[in-house]
Amino acid sequence: MAKNTSNTPSESAPKKAKKPNSFQQMIQVFQMTRRADPNVVWLMALAFLVLVGASLLVGFILENWVTGLIIGILLGILAAVLILSRRAERAAFSQIEGQPGASGAALSTLRRGWIVEEQPVAMNPRTQDVVFRAVGRPGVVLVTEGPSSRVRALADGERKRLARILPNVPIHVIESGRGDGQTPIDKIAKSMQKLKPELTKVEVQAVNKRLASLGTRLPIPKGIDPTRVRPDRRAMRGR
Repeated sequence: MAKNTSNTPSESAPKKAKKPNSFQQMIQVFQMTRRADPNVVWLMALAFLVLVGASLLVGFILENWVTGLIIGILLGILAAVLILSRRAERAAFSQIEGQPGASGAALSTLRRGWIVEEQPVAMNPRTQDVVFRAVGRPGVVLVTEGPSSRVRALADGERKRLARILPNVPIHVIESGRGDGQTPIDKIAKSMQKLKPELTKVEVQAVNKRLASLGTRLPIPKGIDPTRVRPDRRAMRGR
């Protein structure tokens, strides 16, 4: 009888790469952050020790130092993780700052309540200056990318176009960058969150549907792919 030489499914099927678990992801984020910000180690350690010491002191006063120690360790770990999270976001922004699409990536960190256009809504194909858009309760926010002297005209043109389409909707412009009157990319989301709400949630959805029905008209010549202006999202997650 001939032997069956066919491979079993487990032998023939290629092994899939395992996705890192939460602990491995935390290690990767820590390593990335430490390379960009060496002080994060000392800050995390200081926060942990201060909270453990304070909780232990309260525990001795209440004659229950064991409970105080346990609570202090838990609070210390929480504080260290929060510090790592904030420093990791800052480190990620420092890595993509100056790259095409960095301001668009900053919009991806917005909290709930905002509808962000994935691709730029206006672009200068010669200079690669772009304008990104987000819709929220404050209205429509245009985030520019490029020198003020060049990109301002591009933003004004998009704002005028939106004003004709949405005459009663507030339109804000935020210039990303580190020049005079510009906002660093790591502060764009915070600046947008501070804007005064002007629309209801229902109105936000209506405005977004109106804009979606019009589509995006980009003056892009042959050989230019607008999707390439966005940086890799993994950089924002420290991977």
